[in-house]
Amino acid sequence: MDRRKFLKTATAVAVAGGIEMAASESSPVRKIMTVRGEIDATALGVMLPHEHLLVDFIGADRVSRERYEADTVFEAVLPYVQQAKKLGLGALAECTPDGIGRDAALMKRISVASGVHILTNTGCYNASDGKYLPAYAREESADTLAARWILEWTKGIEDTGIRPGFIKIGVNGAPLSAMDQKLVRAAAQTHLATGLVIASHTSSGSAALEELAILREEGVDGSAFIWVHAQAEPDTKCHRRVAEQRAWLEFDGISCETIAAHVTLVKENVYYGFLGRILVSHDAGWYAVGEPGGGAFRPFDALFTTFLPSLREAGFSDSDIQRVTRDNPHEAFAIRKRTV
Repeated sequence: MDRRKFLKTATAVAVAGGIEMAASESSPVRKIMTVRGEIDATALGVMLPHEHLLVDFIGADRVSRERYEADTVFEAVLPYVQQAKKLGLGALAECTPDGIGRDAALMKRISVASGVHILTNTGCYNASDGKYLPAYAREESADTLAARWILEWTKGIEDTGIRPGFIKIGVNGAPLSAMDQKLVRAAAQTHLATGLVIASHTSSGSAALEELAILREEGVDGSAFIWVHAQAEPDTKCHRRVAEQRAWLEFDGISCETIAAHVTLVKENVYYGFLGRILVSHDAGWYAVGEPGGGAFRPFDALFTTFLPSLREAGFSDSDIQRVTRDNPHEAFAIRKRTV
């Protein structure tokens, strides 16, 4: 099936499934899909775009729900989400993909109990040399993978009826491997059919630029791409080259030990005019399956208690902070097709 026919078919499937197609770039409608259903973006409040509540690093070939008790994880994780809500959190994107322990039903349960909106994802993760890549992803073409991910959008994940709020992929370094490129193309096709943003674990600027080039080939605008872990790239010129293409710079990994470095990253990119392309998050949590008691859970608090006060001390206004913690993530995760 050629690309144009594929996308036409995917769109027809979405419509037949009763799914309202993504708004265009110019549409004033801003909707976001959470584990509890679609809501107005403005209802999210402060949003953390990259966190984890549950992970299982045993490998995609061995990951299983039988390796943990959902009730135990729920009781361990809920207090941390409730704590973040008291600090001002309204929503978070749970970035654990299929192959590392994604559990949409558990995320919905935690969302309902805490009052925090949670987004789960579709997609596959090839970073770490493919340890967490499901076997089907190795065998299927980009078109077939995209059809699989689009089906999760139209019908829900597994038998839960819960729909993804974004596409999560992970790539290795540059140059991108054939597998990495396949995931990017599948993500592009899925975006064009669903309007979901693509969040890609990408540790180097060269790899991010390669991904953006592939997205352009597929007809996807840079504003549909979140460069996850952008802080790992030491060449800040790469940040600017990516932001110039309207992609999102996600500076995650915020902790009490990284505050100064993260403030510097934000300041530098704001200096060059990219306040509207910045996302910030902890990349924290998480209940680690297989570790005693789930391991050492890192709370979602440093952004509220230390990072945002440090931004204010650095001269950032309340409107600047609202832009980074509310407006930008709302815009990034809004369901709409973004085409070149």
